[in-house]
Parts: sequence; C-alpha cells; structure tokens
Amino acid sequence: MILVILAALAAIVGLAVAAYFAVFVLRQDVGTPKMAEISKAIQEGALAFLKREYRAASFVLVAVALVIALWLRQPITAIAYLAGAIFSGTAGFVGLSISTRANARTTNAARNGMGKALVIAFRGGAVMGLTVAGLGLLGISLAFLIFFYQMGLGTDALVNIIPGFGLGASTIALFARVGGGIFTKAADVGADLVGKVEAGIPEDDPRNPAVIADNVGDNVGDVAGMGADLYESYVGAIVAPLALGALLLGANGALLPVLIAAVGMICSVLGAFFVRTTEGARPGRALNIGTYSAAILTTIASYFLVIWMLGGVEKVSNPVGFFFAIVAGLAAGMAIGQVSEFYTSDRYKGVKGIAEAAQTGAATNILAGIADGMRSTAPSIIILVFAIFIAFNAGEWAISHGGIYAIGLSAIGMLATTGIVVSVDAYGPIADNAGGIAEMSGLGPKVRSITDSLDSLGNTTAAIAKGFAIASAAVTALALFQLYAEKVHLDKIDILNTPTIIGLFLGGMFPFLFSSLTIKAVGRAAFKMVEEVRRQFREIPGLKEGKEGARADYTSCVDISTKAALREMVAPALIAVVSPVVIGLWDPEALGGYLAGALVVGFLIAIFMANAGGAWDNAKKYIESGAFGGKGTPTHGASVVGDTVGDPFKDTAGPSMNIMIKVMSVISVIFAPLFIR
Repeated sequence: MILVILAALAAIVGLAVAAYFAVFVLRQDVGTPKMAEISKAIQEGALAFLKREYRAASFVLVAVALVIALWLRQPITAIAYLAGAIFSGTAGFVGLSISTRANARTTNAARNGMGKALVIAFRGGAVMGLTVAGLGLLGISLAFLIFFYQMGLGTDALVNIIPGFGLGASTIALFARVGGGIFTKAADVGADLVGKVEAGIPEDDPRNPAVIADNVGDNVGDVAGMGADLYESYVGAIVAPLALGALLLGANGALLPVLIAAVGMICSVLGAFFVRTTEGARPGRALNIGTYSAAILTTIASYFLVIWMLGGVEKVSNPVGFFFAIVAGLAAGMAIGQVSEFYTSDRYKGVKGIAEAAQTGAATNILAGIADGMRSTAPSIIILVFAIFIAFNAGEWAISHGGIYAIGLSAIGMLATTGIVVSVDAYGPIADNAGGIAEMSGLGPKVRSITDSLDSLGNTTAAIAKGFAIASAAVTALALFQLYAEKVHLDKIDILNTPTIIGLFLGGMFPFLFSSLTIKAVGRAAFKMVEEVRRQFREIPGLKEGKEGARADYTSCVDISTKAALREMVAPALIAVVSPVVIGLWDPEALGGYLAGALVVGFLIAIFMANAGGAWDNAKKYIESGAFGGKGTPTHGASVVGDTVGDPFKDTAGPSMNIMIKVMSVISVIFAPLFIR
C-alpha cells in the first residue's frame, strides 16, 4: 500500500507545481486595456463552450454508466467510469482557465523580447500538462487504494474495475477532441477563407468577425481537446499494463506501471524548470532541453525501479528485459516525434518544398502536402513495429508469456513524461493567441514577429505531441487487445474465419467513416462561418475598410462554431462507442478482427493527417515570413488554401483517431463478459 501512496504523493507534487505555475502566470502584467478586453472575450467564449460541451457529454456518460451498472451488473465499475470522466473534465477546465489568461500576458511580455514571453507561454501550458498527468496518476492511485486494498476486491479490481476509470477518461476525450476540433477548425477555416483569401486582410485582423471564434477554438481544441486526448492516452497507458501485469505477476506486476508513471511525473516537474531561454537563443532548444531531460531522468530511474520491483519475483528470470521494453517505448515515442518534426518544421526541405509548390497554385501545394503526409507514415510505422518487436522479445526473455505485458510497459514508457509533453504542446495555442492579441491590439511588427516565431514553433511541438499520442495509442490498444482476448478466452484469431475477415474489413473501414464524419462537420460549420463573415462585411458599413466606429459582431461567429460542434460531435462519438458492442454480441472473434483493422488503419490515417496538416500550416507561415514573395501574393493565397485543407486533418480527424482506437478497445474489455460463449 505504501508504494501506491507514494505514487499518489508524486501526483500531488505535480499538481502543486501546476498551481505554482498558475500563480506565476496570473501575477504577470496583462498589458493594455485593449489586450485585457480581447483576452477576456476569448476566456469567456472558451469556458462557455466547455461547459456546454460537458453538459452534452454528461447524457452519454450517465447512459453508459447505467448500462455498466445494470446490464453488466458492475456498479463499482460504473462508479470508476464516472470518476475517470470527472477527473478528465476537471483537468480540461483547469488548463483552459489558465491558458486563456496566459495569452495576453505572453503578448505583453513579447513587447520586451522573446525570453520571458516563452517562459510565460510554457508555464501557462505546463498548468495543463502537469494537471493532466497529476490528476490521471492521482485517480488511478486512489482507485488502486480503494478497490484493491480498502475493499479487498483483489485481481477483479485491477482487471475489471480500474479499466472503467480509463473508459471514463476515453469518453470525455472523444467528445472533447471531436467537439473541440470541429469548433476550432470551423472558425479557423472560415476566418482564413474570407479574411485572407477574399478580403485580403491579415490574420487575426479585428475587422474579421471570426477572429475571436478562431482564438477561442485554439483553446477548446488544442488545450482542452489535446489535454483530454493525452490524459486519456496516459491513463490508458497505465491501465493496460496494470491489468495485464495483475494477470501475469499479481500485485507487483500491476504496481510497476503506476510507479513508472510516478517517476515520470517527478522527472516532468524537473524538466519543466529547465525550460528557460535568453534573448537570441532558439526557443525550440529550450523546450527540447525540458523534454529530453525528463525522458533521460525517467529512463535512468525506471531501470532501478524494475530491478527493485521484479528482481526478487520467482517467475521473472531476467527483469532487465522489462526495462528494455520501457526504453524501447520511450525511444520510439521520441523518434516518432522527431519524424513529425522533420515533416512539419520549416527548417527542413519537406515544408519548404510544399511552400515552393504553392507558386503554381493551390492544387500543387495540396498534392505536395498529401504526398509528404503519406510518406511520413513509413518511418513512423517502421519505428513502431521495431519497438513492438523489441518490447515483445524483451518481455519473453524476462518471463515466459511476458511479451504482451512488456508491450504495455513500452506504452507507459512513451507516456511516462506526459506532464512535460502536454506542457510543450499546450504552449502552442497560447503563443498562437498571443499573436492574435498582438494583431488585434495594434502592436508593432516587432512584437508580431516574436509571437509568430513562438507560434511556428508551437505548430511543430503540437505535431510532436500528436506523434507521441498516436504511437502510444497503437501499443496501448495492442495491450488492451490482448486483455480482451484473455477475457473472452480467445487463444488466437483465425483470419481465415469468415466473421474475422468481416471484422477486419469493417475495422479498416471505420477510421475512414469516422474521418469523413468529422471533416464534413468542419466543412458544414465553416460554410456557415464564411456566410456570416461575408454578411457582416456587406451589411456593417465601413467594417471591411476599417473605418472608425465600425465593429464586428464576434459573438455570432462564436455561437455558430459552438452550435455546430455540439451538434456534429455526437454521431461519430456514439458510433465509436456502440459499434464494438454490436459486433462483439454477434461474434467475439469478429470483434477481434474489427479492433485489429481499426488499429492498423487508424494509426496510419492519424500519422498521415497530423503530419500533412502541420506541414501545410508551417509552409504557409514560411511564405508569410517572406519566402516566395511573402504575404498578399498568389503563392501566399495558394498556401492559405492548403492550410485550410490541413486544418481539419491535423486538428479534428487525425488526432481523433488515437482516441477512437482506444475507446473501441477499452469498450471491448469492459463489455467482454457479454461476449463470452
């Protein structure tokens, strides 16, 4: 019990540092009254949407909880499910509250240089990062203490009840990522198409009625949405090896992933304090120092942890094998993140080539982005399968039948440093908002240059974080897949069996259907946004020309995105939740095929969309920095079109894939008792 208490204390340390960073951010000067006014409008819009989104999701949460409690007759699992959802929702609310206050403070700091602006933006993001990891680890630790130790439910608590906590996190993440993604991209696409392409006005110009909705969307999609996404990934990465470890090695096997997460929590805190920079230094270097410091410290600590926990266990002949599995996962996460950086950063030839292709029009720009996004799946999948191969064989070397457990440990290896990974990711939307506030407040080009530099880096860090999330989703889903097979007594899945083949095809189809639903949702909402912006330019005298006294109606655009997101997020989310149950009731082996097909195709689509979208965005920013003629040229216009195609790729459909994969996997685990024949 003392070890679980120590894990809970590590979570509390992370939450305490998050509170310290929140106080630090709030003590900074918010800037001019105009900057404060814009920041407050973004804050109010973001929190209002989040509350409405959670209210809509609560109906599904209650329905699923009732099904688990009454149909499965597992009321304690239902309680764990609701607890997971509440913890996830709380993390999103806290992170959003600070990110929407950090934006203007970052802008104000940029008036005096890049150094302090970077620190404020990062620490604003770190509130989200450390809250996500802290609440995730705290929730699982408390569930372990209550259900395993206090209630004495034994292995059942670890295999059936705690996965319910993970399902709660997954449900919130699905709604937050899909709903937030639809909101932000509807506003972004609408603002860009009318503002930049048709009206020829700069990004974030206050004349554009959609700019506040766009800035609100950055927070609900890329802070609350990504936070919920990685919270769910983090919890899932602990839950899967926890349950498998309980079946393989008992309490010690279940405790190991929790303790690795606790060590990663402390190392993330230390890494966060390493992020600081001086004027003239590359801001990316400061963020990389924090991320890699945390990863290296976690690796060293994990070795001693594995030897200590499993060195004396009789069945484990080579405990160091599990350490190799953890290292394989952590290295793969880092490597896939670097692949994402290579394909999405304007420092490399891929993005420069996409920008160059825009010289001959939007079509060639889009084709170049699609080609690079597709190509990026090859190194990513090679890294992933290599890590799976190493982890599996290292686990088999450690103990007979330990391969799948080792794959699960590789997932927590990837996400042990979630605190710092999410911190670096959530920094991006704050920097993006800071640029918008600089433009809307009429600050000089020097300030905008600094915020644009921070924002461009944020696009790359977001792509890296998505690489982590997607890679961990694949290995976590594989571990959950094994847990599902154990629970329904499947020794193998025969791909020559007709139901299995049907399941494979349906599973391979589903990521395309899911992506179609979310992208079409963005398209429909963006159409309404474009019409509203055009209407205001037509009907509000002097607005497009920027005459004094002419003011855009920002509220109507926020309302369009809000209504569209809440309406459109329900169908894809419900299909992801319901389809595994329907197929499992028909044939448990068909469900195995369904999960396998969805895992492989979903991973590839997620990598393709995330990297293609990030590349289009940074190609546009590369042109805006002066390349190929700069802003206002036909080349720039073509790159804006490419960016609008990429927006729902990288911020709606793509990142939703990893949640979809794990939601279906954990649903299958929870409802497995219904499928046993």
